[in-house]
Amino acid sequence: MEPDIQQLDRVFLEIGPLTIYWYGVIIAVGAMLGLWLAQRESVRRGLPKETFLDLVLYAIPIAILSARAYYVIFQWDYYSQNPGDIIKIWEGGLAIHGGLIGAILTGYVYARKRNLSFWKLADIAAPSIILGQAIGRWGNFMNQEAHGGPVTREFLENLHLPKFIIDQMYIEGVYYHPTFLYESLWNLTGFFVLLALRKVNLKRGEIFLSYCVWYSIGRFFIEGLRTDSLMLTENLRMAQFISIVLIIAAIITWVVRRLKGYANTRYLDQDQGY
Repeated sequence: MEPDIQQLDRVFLEIGPLTIYWYGVIIAVGAMLGLWLAQRESVRRGLPKETFLDLVLYAIPIAILSARAYYVIFQWDYYSQNPGDIIKIWEGGLAIHGGLIGAILTGYVYARKRNLSFWKLADIAAPSIILGQAIGRWGNFMNQEAHGGPVTREFLENLHLPKFIIDQMYIEGVYYHPTFLYESLWNLTGFFVLLALRKVNLKRGEIFLSYCVWYSIGRFFIEGLRTDSLMLTENLRMAQFISIVLIIAAIITWVVRRLKGYANTRYLDQDQGY
């Protein structure tokens, strides 16, 4: 290892046999900040403050399980031979698309049970989700995963990155693209875009659909740089395929809901609506 490189320890805290990793801490921080923002917005939208607190008690565990299941399924050649590693989520291996599937399904069932508009909940949650994703990518940074292909140190320095990021991108003698950072910045920008869209006269559900399109566009291109992608086929990355599907589905849903009048209710309307 080069003498001037000082890499970060992925362990946050050790208490006896208990080891807490930065990966989990960072994801937890993103989830808590997202919950706080959703609670504030839900009150502004006329919902009880505890609406999202109740929802995340179901959504977060289910999202973690579905994110892990998604990852394990597409890495089954490894996990079928090492079943004991399936539970080691602290080492990474949570697929965001899997987590989104679990969270969205949970939100839909929750909305039906509570007689609430799913689209209203989804609109409120969208900025929180993408902010959590922006923060969560730094967990990948601490684990030195979700990076791109090899680059030179000069390339990273030309990006004007701080030294601690450049050093952490030095893995087993090679520097790599900080794709975690690219996606984190893309998602952070998307967070502010979604907040701005709240002030535009969009219809109910369209902030969430905007999130699907924004996130998927960035993920499609950034995924092409990564070296650890889950593969659907030999040449097709699963995340890129899902991104394309989400973009098309979101646009079709947007158009159909407008044409059929399902989106007559505006974002800020207080009634439940559709």
